Amino acid sequence: MIQSQCKLFWASSYIMQTPEHFTLHNTWKYQSISHETIMSLPLSILFSFTLLLLYALPLQAAFLSPVRKDHTTLQYTLPILLKTPLQPTQLVLDLGGSFSWINCYNNYTSSTYHHIFCDTPLCTYTQSFACGNCYDKPFGPNCANNTCDLFPENPIIRDRGLDSVGLDDALTDTLALPTTDGKAQGPLGLVHDFIFSCAKASLLKKLANGATGMAGLGRSNISLQAQVSDSVSASRYFALCLSGSKTDPGVVFFGTGGPYYFLPKIDLSLFLIYTPLLVNPSGSTLIVYPHPSDEYYIGLTSVVVNGKVAPINASLLAIDESGFGGTKISTVNPYTVLQSSIYKAVTEAFVKESATFNLTVTKPVKPFSVCYPAGQIMSWRVGPRVPTVDLVLHSKSVVWRIYGSNSMVRIIKKGLDLWCLGFVDGGAKAKTSIVIGGYQIEDNLLQFDLKSNRLGLTSSILVHGTTCANFNFTAKSTKI
Repeated sequence: MIQSQCKLFWASSYIMQTPEHFTLHNTWKYQSISHETIMSLPLSILFSFTLLLLYALPLQAAFLSPVRKDHTTLQYTLPILLKTPLQPTQLVLDLGGSFSWINCYNNYTSSTYHHIFCDTPLCTYTQSFACGNCYDKPFGPNCANNTCDLFPENPIIRDRGLDSVGLDDALTDTLALPTTDGKAQGPLGLVHDFIFSCAKASLLKKLANGATGMAGLGRSNISLQAQVSDSVSASRYFALCLSGSKTDPGVVFFGTGGPYYFLPKIDLSLFLIYTPLLVNPSGSTLIVYPHPSDEYYIGLTSVVVNGKVAPINASLLAIDESGFGGTKISTVNPYTVLQSSIYKAVTEAFVKESATFNLTVTKPVKPFSVCYPAGQIMSWRVGPRVPTVDLVLHSKSVVWRIYGSNSMVRIIKKGLDLWCLGFVDGGAKAKTSIVIGGYQIEDNLLQFDLKSNRLGLTSSILVHGTTCANFNFTAKSTKI
């Protein structure tokens, strides 16, 4: 018997469960939301929700949410409505997170939350391998007997070891998000029995101000994207378009393969190219789970700078049987992280090619090592005019091109005005060789198609005359 802070728990048998069993315990439906609930939302996370009369929504409606960048932490936050009555809840977006977790130790009040009990099909469906009893009273959302437990983790502070994970109860409660036809925002859809993990306040360290947890969008059955798609029997699609704007949000679409319309009437689904999503046999979480990683990996074959192949050890680009190597996409890393030898090859190639643009490196600013005086660099529609960095995927014809808008970071402070190459050194022993970070994803549309197990990508949508901040949240859909 092992003790945690407020529970006794024990390992339970690990058995996979079919979705059919899950649906017996998880009923979904839509419901209209009152004018008072909508208008009570603070402006900082207001969805601009459409107020419509109660009516039945089609089974395969899709969902969306705005996504904002917190420029202090460089994290991306996703606002949802949770609990009964619905309350605005701000979560940090974790693209590879297996499930969502929320601090339920402080002021968690809802008439519809439920614990998930051990030895039930729903507990098995969460892939939990821990079960617990409560010895701290009074019982509440954070503590009950015979409950299914999960291990919420804060990947931002994972260097603190077990201080960044916990053992807490799995809960269900009511979730609401706006629906969409891909062109505009429709009425709220209400998702009952949304599964998440309770979490202690200590896990909120270093999260964006106002965040009370993290939204996991990973490949598991109980991630946010999986549950929202399953709620309307839609294929497990979601598309992410991050914005770096300080005023206007980006957007994430759930349960739809398109269209994705951005002003001025541009359907970005028409520009997607595809590459397979790969499975890493071992995740990078601190708690090791008996199943493959829920993070999103893609297969790079080379990195090309200004048309020249960087001399990279190709073996580092493959994922070995222990889970080392390969390339993943992350929203919790603010910038792309490269294993040391890859970092050296790419930065040296970039410096060499930048000389053909008449650019001269200057003293760098941490965490970057390659910087240029801003006065040397001209700009065009895809940002600073610098050498392109191409991530060549499974085929030479499938390339994720990184223009200056995503490769260069502006640093203005203490009399300095620099453009710096936005890649960082992850060390010689980095488990993942290349981690594509949030800055490199901004103003790129990424579609995660888990039905076909592939990633669709556009490269920079600035090429098409729009940005991720150009979804029209104020427009009302008339087709849902």
